[in-house]
Order: sequence, then C-alpha cells, then structure tokens
Amino acid sequence: MSWLWSLAIRSAWNRRFVLMLVAMTIALSTFLLLSIERIRSDVQDNFSQSVSGTDLIVGARTGSLQLLLYSVFRIGGATNNMSWASAQALASHPDVAWTIPISLGDSHRSFPVVATSPAYLDKFRYGSGQALALQEGAPFRAVYDAVLGAQVAQRLGYKLGDKVVLSHGDGLMPGNDHADKPFSIVGILEPTGTPVDRSVHILLEGMQAIHIDWMAGAPLPGRAMSADAAGREDLTPTSVTAVLVGLKGRARVFSVQRWIAQYSKEPLMGVLPGVALDELWVLIGAGERALLIMSVLVAIVSLAGLVATTLAGLNERRRELSVLRALGASPRKIMALLAIEGGLVTACGVVLGALLCAAAIAGLRGWIQLRFGITLSLRAPSPAEWTVLAAALAGGWLASLVPGLRAYNMSLSDGLTPKV
Repeated sequence: MSWLWSLAIRSAWNRRFVLMLVAMTIALSTFLLLSIERIRSDVQDNFSQSVSGTDLIVGARTGSLQLLLYSVFRIGGATNNMSWASAQALASHPDVAWTIPISLGDSHRSFPVVATSPAYLDKFRYGSGQALALQEGAPFRAVYDAVLGAQVAQRLGYKLGDKVVLSHGDGLMPGNDHADKPFSIVGILEPTGTPVDRSVHILLEGMQAIHIDWMAGAPLPGRAMSADAAGREDLTPTSVTAVLVGLKGRARVFSVQRWIAQYSKEPLMGVLPGVALDELWVLIGAGERALLIMSVLVAIVSLAGLVATTLAGLNERRRELSVLRALGASPRKIMALLAIEGGLVTACGVVLGALLCAAAIAGLRGWIQLRFGITLSLRAPSPAEWTVLAAALAGGWLASLVPGLRAYNMSLSDGLTPKV
C-alpha cells in the first residue's frame, strides 16, 4: 500500500493549484465551524462566570431573566426599584452572610454607572471565585469617587485623577448631564472579561447626591445644589435596583427565597443566578442552532467543491488510470488512490483551518475583549471541537469516495482504451 500513498501524494502535487483552492475552501469552512463553536462556548462561559458566589439576586417582582440581565449584564431596564428599608431587612436576615446593593440607571458616554456599597469590591466574585482587584489606585471612599472598569478606562483613555461627568439615563437626551457634580477617578480595576469591565462604579451616596435636586428624571427649577452642598446632606438611599446576596449556607437558599416571596412590605423576588442563566440559554438556543446550520452548509459546499473538482478532472485522467490498470493496479486500488487523494486534501484543509482559528484567536482576542467584552480562550480543542474536526475529516473522506466509485466504474469499462 505504500506505493499508493506515494503515488497519491505525487499525483496531488502535479495538480496542486486546483487542489490548493479546494483545500482553502475546506480550511475556511473548518475555520468557520471551529470559530462558531469556540465563540459559542466562550460566550456561554463568560455569561456563566459573570457572577460567582452569589446565591440570590433580589429585586422588585418581575421576570427572573429580566432581573438577571439588568442587574448583572446591564441589559434592558428595571420595571421598579426596591426600597432601602427592604434591602436593610434582607441584610439583617439570620441566614444572610452579606449583601451588595446596586443602583442602576445612569451612564457615562454609553457605559453604565453602577452605584453600590464598599462591599462590592470585597465580596463580588466572578469566574471560578476570583475577587475584583485594582489595577491601579484605591477603592472609592468619598461621595464623588469613581472606580472604572478596565474597558472604560482603556477605551476612553482615562487615568487616575481625571474628572468624569455622569448622565441621567442613557445620556442621549440633551441637558441630562450632571455637569455640576463631577466625579474623580480614584481606581481602575483589573480586566475580568465580565460586564464589570464596562461599568463605572460609584457609591450609593454619590448616586443620591447627583439626584438630590432632580425629580421625575428632570432637574428641579431653581433648586440647583452645588456638589459641596449636596455632599453635606443626608445621602441615605431611598431605593436600590437590586441586591446581590450571599448566604451562610447554600442549603438555606430556598427558605430565604420563600421568605423574600412572602415579604409583606413590598412585592419582591429572589432569583438563583444559575437557574436564570439556564433560561437564557434556552431562549437563545435557536440563534446558536441557526449559526451552526449556516456553518455546516458552508462545510457541505466545500466538500461538494472537492467532489466536483475531482470528478471534473477524471476525464482528463482516464488515460493515466488506464496505464495504472495496465501496470497491474486493480479497480479497487484505483478507487483507493482517489480516496487517499481526497483524504489528504481534506486533512490539509482541516489542519489549516484549525491553525487559522488559533491564529485568529491569538491575534484578535485582545481587540474582541476590548470591543465586545468577550474573552476568547487560547487553549487546546475541547471535546466538541474535536468532534467538529473529526466530522470534517470524515465528511471529506466520504466525499472523496464519490469520484473514487466513478473511477472504479471507468477503469472497468475502459480497460486500456479510454474513450476521449
């Protein structure tokens, strides 16, 4: 059989230009398949790792998915806030170890503003339990201190000591800036690959101060208050958007969730982050399947190109195949020769596609994280990716059997006198 491999390699080399084009199409389809699978798995990991160690997310009664998306991923909007008194009652529950209140709604140049307590930098976890760390600077202590996520600082070019002006809501409407109460950047967080990177963090007291002379989303006429004067007022929050809760034991999560659901002062709900994330993946599963179907169709087109190219060249190779028959090659060996050629071209395309995918991830992962907040991992292929590679190799080999069968039939009928 060694002479078949040698002959297949030399034959493919003589037709290298056409076969290189076929290999490139297979490489591109493999690149697309692997890229979609890697992005799908890494996006899912990024979402799953955005909040770690939080047992419950508590907020005003609404949909569990809506509460998760707004409080953790800063997507959408809250239907209502929960009162500060309810947040305090939750924090004093005997089964609660810690709470992180957060208040949302403002922004800075399209980046969301998160008002929270000092416990946020101490208790919040992401990934496999990593704590937030400061890249430079110090935590917020004063009313008008701000700590930036890594992406905010990098994209806007901020450094410690710079002043930032927050905007009411999304900041698109004119006159919604809190220009009279600027914040000073005191810290910049390490990159996390989560929505934290795209957030501006301030204290709850800071959120209260910039809205002290506002009502119903607009400044009160004739009631403007300077930053210093506002800082001397009672800045105890009146409400918060949600509260992240850590319990003393995971076994108590359902009893605390039931207590929240039965809370009599106002309608609240407690969401388990993992359960809400499962709902999210069920919701977007159709989009994942659509992407997978598109990439599979591209792969099928590439394999069809391999079949078409080999079939088109068979008529030109009929004399060559007849000579091989005269030298003693059986029809089965003729078929095996073309199957080996097709397998080699497919293998080259698959390997090239895998290398292109790895090179693209290595070269673009920093830009993708900065631009889209998605952290792509440069690692060995996962079991699902090995399955994709194996399927591409098997598909290419099976596709090469089609021209192989055609060559088998031709060699039987032509003998030494091929028809031209």
